[in-house]
Amino acid sequence: MSDVLMANYRRLPVAFERGAGAWLWDEQGNPYLDALSGIAVCALGHAHPAVSEALCKQASQLTHTSNLYGIPLQERLASRLTVLSGMQNAFFCNSGAEANEAAIKIARVYGHQKNISRPVVVVMEGGFHGRTLATLSATGNRKFQAGFEPLVAGFLPVPYSDLEALHELGNQCADVVAVLLEPIQGEGGIVVPSEGYLRGVRGLCDDRGWLMMLDEVQTGMCRTGRWFACQHAGILPDVMTLAKALGNGVPIGACLARGKGAEMLQPGTHGSTFGGNPLACRAALAVIETMERDELAMRAAELGERMLSRFRHVLRNVKGVKEIRGQGLMIGIELDRPCTNLVSMALERKLLINVTEGNVVRLLPPLIISDTEADQIVDVVSEVISIYLQGAHRGVQ
Repeated sequence: MSDVLMANYRRLPVAFERGAGAWLWDEQGNPYLDALSGIAVCALGHAHPAVSEALCKQASQLTHTSNLYGIPLQERLASRLTVLSGMQNAFFCNSGAEANEAAIKIARVYGHQKNISRPVVVVMEGGFHGRTLATLSATGNRKFQAGFEPLVAGFLPVPYSDLEALHELGNQCADVVAVLLEPIQGEGGIVVPSEGYLRGVRGLCDDRGWLMMLDEVQTGMCRTGRWFACQHAGILPDVMTLAKALGNGVPIGACLARGKGAEMLQPGTHGSTFGGNPLACRAALAVIETMERDELAMRAAELGERMLSRFRHVLRNVKGVKEIRGQGLMIGIELDRPCTNLVSMALERKLLINVTEGNVVRLLPPLIISDTEADQIVDVVSEVISIYLQGAHRGVQ
């Protein structure tokens, strides 16, 4: 790879020049099945005709105006998202990190309105919220923070899926104003919290007057089998952040809020030059229309169950597989040892996967994959795991 690019990515030895559906083609014309979808971004797959058509039409009409003026497409998108989520209003930006920055600023304004001079946001160990300095400080993983000190103050971590720890921190710290967490930890290893955990956090936030802020950047937009993962728990947060699949590859993020959270930002308190421009909003509207028309939340739930069931069957006797977990098409296979080599092994078999936390195979395929493609992912991933753990392939059923 070229040294004119900064060395902040460890890139694999492949480059793609076109895509269609769940497939990408490299510069030599070789096809690859994409079980990562740009880390949950291309939920509709690559070059989806609805998104392509929307982009072409909008690009020929109007791509950008400042937020100093009204943007009707932005209002249409905000209306659709608030109806789907049960939230009240929206701020648009360009990424998940920016959306989480907005949430953190909302929490701080909320705290100052309660006369708390140094407001604290509780975050989760193992959580991931972005790589800007504030979201990095909110991220509960030391490996992302090392070397970037001093971090932004005002965050206290507690163990994920541990209500008692959250309750105890609330007893010890009177400056807590909000809790920021993912409904399923993605970068942290596809960690699904215990039954009732999110409802418990909601209850604690209500009892103590804290904002409940959910980072649905990876879990949102039908990925887990509902429009938003919090809907599995039957709760509404005060603040919800989105990005990734919202634009199917067109950069856009959103911070949704309701109740007190919806009242914090006022003219001049926050902004984004490119956020919510007509081009990005038109793409996001096409994504929502397609997901709704094709019932992709239901499809993700069905395919996720199918893939989890097959993985558990095929890998049931493979020593070294600690746990197979997930919800919808957000699937993690945890091994008892580091396994980043599996990425290259799968790449050799023309399958794109990811390993996170060093020992968790992370699968985030497009929501539009066929049953056959889902089976192919299970077969190849099971094969490379078996070879890696046993030194020999014992067969995939």
